[in-house]
Amino acid sequence: MRRSFALPTLPFRCRSLKLALALATALLPACNRGTAPPVPAVAPATAPAATASAAPADTVELHDSIETTPSYIVGISYPQVASKYPPLARAVHDYSEASRARLMQAVDALHGAKPPVPYDLSLPFASLVETPRVVAVAVDGSSYTGGAHGTPLVERFVWLPQMQQMLAAEQLIPQAGNWAPIAAFVRDQLMTQLSQQLDDDEVPPDQRAPQMRKGSALINSGTTPDVRNFSRFEPVMNADGSIRSLRFVFPPEQVAPYEDGAQSVEVPAKVLLPLVAPAYRPLFRAG
Repeated sequence: MRRSFALPTLPFRCRSLKLALALATALLPACNRGTAPPVPAVAPATAPAATASAAPADTVELHDSIETTPSYIVGISYPQVASKYPPLARAVHDYSEASRARLMQAVDALHGAKPPVPYDLSLPFASLVETPRVVAVAVDGSSYTGGAHGTPLVERFVWLPQMQQMLAAEQLIPQAGNWAPIAAFVRDQLMTQLSQQLDDDEVPPDQRAPQMRKGSALINSGTTPDVRNFSRFEPVMNADGSIRSLRFVFPPEQVAPYEDGAQSVEVPAKVLLPLVAPAYRPLFRAG
């Protein structure tokens, strides 16, 4: 189903209440949204913020933070799992700092003036997967610096403990031509979701065709077989700790209108395995 990411800009009082609730939620200890219990280890196998380097990363301490001023509000929370792996901690920390820097640049551009609605940055990181071979962290946040609505901040970080590296899409599937079948699979699924949404909304026949054309154009432009279109993914695990599918995540406006929110499509291991680099194939098991 297509899920909503954000509401249009609300009046000041409603928006302030929304921000307060969002930040309070972000800083709750139970930030490990959707974390499955640890699963048994299996035999060792040989993000956009991901890097191929296995070199040690500088140690960084992750601390939840909240700042409230008349001009801006910042709320950042981290899952405990990220602190266990220094390169993963560095990746999420660097993402947070870059996002904060963009917010402060917009605040500085006000030259001391108070915006009609406080600017804001909300980054609720969450643990998705933690197994001996795969750790995944997500953030589905936003930043508001004026305008009709905020900017979605959607990212995924995958760390492979036994291989001591972050995993990026271009490492997982290094041959550019191998993205074509994945793009085709994802496109078909998104088209099916779009058609189902129009059915669920009971769109009249005279409006269905134009909406289908508009939606199809967005899907086609956002799923061309370019690795950059598929840089955000999260592993979906089997009970034995192997990966049964990858869920590719698309921020608002990549394959659907902003008001429809982020979209996602699961691509099963049986589709991925022939395309994945040999070093990573032992991580997968087709169902």
